[in-house]
Amino acid sequence: MTQETRPYVGWKLLDDFMTAAFVKLGVPEEEARLCADVLLESDRRGIESHGCNRFKPIYVDRIRSGILNPVTKIDILKETPTTVVLDANDGMGMVASKKAMDMIIEKAGIYGLGMAAVTNSSHYGIAGYWAGLAVKAGMIGVTGTNARPSIAPTFGVENMLGTNPLTFGMPTDEEFPFMLDCATSITQNGKIEYYARIGHDTPEGMVIGRDGKPMTDSVQILKDIRSKKAALAPLGGIGETLAGYKGYGYATVVEILSAALQNGIFLKDLEGKNPDGSAHPYHLGHFFLVINPEFFMGLDAFKKTAGEILRQLRASEKAPGQERIYTAGEKEWDVWQQRKDRGVPVTEAVQKEFIQVRDELGLTEFAFPFE
Repeated sequence: MTQETRPYVGWKLLDDFMTAAFVKLGVPEEEARLCADVLLESDRRGIESHGCNRFKPIYVDRIRSGILNPVTKIDILKETPTTVVLDANDGMGMVASKKAMDMIIEKAGIYGLGMAAVTNSSHYGIAGYWAGLAVKAGMIGVTGTNARPSIAPTFGVENMLGTNPLTFGMPTDEEFPFMLDCATSITQNGKIEYYARIGHDTPEGMVIGRDGKPMTDSVQILKDIRSKKAALAPLGGIGETLAGYKGYGYATVVEILSAALQNGIFLKDLEGKNPDGSAHPYHLGHFFLVINPEFFMGLDAFKKTAGEILRQLRASEKAPGQERIYTAGEKEWDVWQQRKDRGVPVTEAVQKEFIQVRDELGLTEFAFPFE
């Protein structure tokens, strides 16, 4: 494991700071605390692509630019005993998602199943946070969201689908749940940015140019993705040889469930741009499904079987040179064990963002250990 050289910042300090900043920007305090917690949950799991490094560019800057409403007005468009459709009115995606999950966990407690669709929303943070709420209630959680276009369909070259995560959380009899939380693209922009910083080519098959050929120059890829001259490949990669059509299919499933159930927008309409190039709210859609194992053979039976499946997978024969087989959620649990008493390792770029936000908002009561 690579030695960590970044300075750590305590969990409470970051929680209090981001909460205070959200409040200064107009987010009600209880909702601000939720939004900070969603960001920190990503850092707890070591999924830094969705952690506190997203705080300024995705949330602070969008609130300030007027394309994200700090006060989330949620309308119930339609509700049945097991389903609900919510309109987030371009407010905080995390707030709308918490409302959706609270409602359908309650429904699943009564009827065994609950499903919610949300329209006119915004970035809802790490998808696993929402599946995790179901797990904490002793239930199975499934969620997905669409996003601005970045994936090209198989045999295509145009950015059409978002990275569209499809996420499952399931309780087990172990210390950690099964949590599969990943995009339906083969990689993400953040990974390519990392390759560019270290002078490393992007592996062939991850990105396709408008000429239909794979691209590997990481610096050039970043420029071309921004100008829509390149697109990410779906899971499996470019073409059919490594089954990229499967990732394309799953990304499309997420797109449909994030738009069709709630009569929302999709594909190119999620660019977040007006015809003149100015920004407008993204109007994202999400879906959430909760399944209560008590309505099948019971929670304890489910957890025992799920745990045994995972243990047998981890105990299976390892490839030569490999020390360990993991199951989904295990690496994230390991990261939490390492970080729970230390805090979040913060890059230099994020350090500068924290200081900038603090100073601009006048939050002088906060001092960071890296200053």
